[in-house]
Amino acid sequence: MSDNQNLLAEQRRALILDEVRRRGGVRVNELTRRLNVSDMTVRRDLDALARQGMVEKVHGGAVPVSEPSSHEPGFEAKSGLELSAKEDIAKAAARMAAPGGAIALAGGTTAFALAQQLLEVPDLTVVTNSVRVADVFYNAQRAAAGGSQSPRAGAATVVLTGGVRTPSDTLVGPVADAAIRSLHFDVLFLGVHGISVEAGLSTPNLAEAETNRHFVRSARRVVVVADHTKWGTVGLSSFATLEDVDVLVTDRGLSAQARTEIAELPPELVVAGEPGDGTDL
Repeated sequence: MSDNQNLLAEQRRALILDEVRRRGGVRVNELTRRLNVSDMTVRRDLDALARQGMVEKVHGGAVPVSEPSSHEPGFEAKSGLELSAKEDIAKAAARMAAPGGAIALAGGTTAFALAQQLLEVPDLTVVTNSVRVADVFYNAQRAAAGGSQSPRAGAATVVLTGGVRTPSDTLVGPVADAAIRSLHFDVLFLGVHGISVEAGLSTPNLAEAETNRHFVRSARRVVVVADHTKWGTVGLSSFATLEDVDVLVTDRGLSAQARTEIAELPPELVVAGEPGDGTDL
């Protein structure tokens, strides 16, 4: 961890969270030394992380929150977490969508951030099972048309699958599965609940796992967009292995240990915000 006292609060909290997860717990006095900040600053950071449900405060420090593998947080609960990381990931991933391509965009808050970056990619066909993602394109289209129904030149064609709505505002189940099975995508952009070497990609929702399996099978290229906090998290149901993933786009918070583990696996690793992520081209 860095001793830079000028770290932004969000960066500081990301470092603290990574340390809690990596070591299984931290003490306040250790964090004050490592971060070169006051005891009060560390306690405020721990309070903020505890309010977000990311850590559990204990006497003198904090430990990870133990969640049931079937727990599925809603979209709003996740939307305020790791905002800068998600924006960086979205910018890097958007460069992988070619104009005129057919892409699939699954649900989640990182996919939502990516949808906003894809608005300027012309002539896309976007298939999504996310109500929130579809709304990004629909709202942009209405705004550009000035309230009329005439389409904007080069705007994406959006296909929203049917299905049963989950807490994260994605549509899953047999209706969604049937729609996805009949299609073929150049690229699938997939947000995940958790990633690990042993469990691969996982989610707490059984129906969503099945829908995601169909997404993966229908795509020529699979790009996972996930911030560093997803590494090491395991949901109830696995739906793909890391061998099924072509590219993993994550952020600079990914630990050195995780990077070493990924280096031995098939996915290409793109760390958004670092040299070589493609956003400086």
